[in-house]
Amino acid sequence: MGAVLLPAQVSAEPKIYAYPASANFCPAGLQPVTISGVICCGTPNTATSYQQMMSHPAPKKHKVRHYHPRRASYSCVPGEKGCR
Repeated sequence: MGAVLLPAQVSAEPKIYAYPASANFCPAGLQPVTISGVICCGTPNTATSYQQMMSHPAPKKHKVRHYHPRRASYSCVPGEKGCR
């Protein structure tokens, strides 16, 4: 009997990103990859690199500002123009 993989099991494997490097010191058939931030030799299972994935800007949350009226800090002499 063969193993049946459910969609949840397939997506549960770690993402292995290609690591852009000018020199490849890995054995034949392997290339530099990153797994959870660690650089090692292997075969990537994603089309993008880790740097490309991290450079995509996430939508910024809109900061809600609340208006707080300031109290008048000056003292007003009764009967003076502009005083309430």
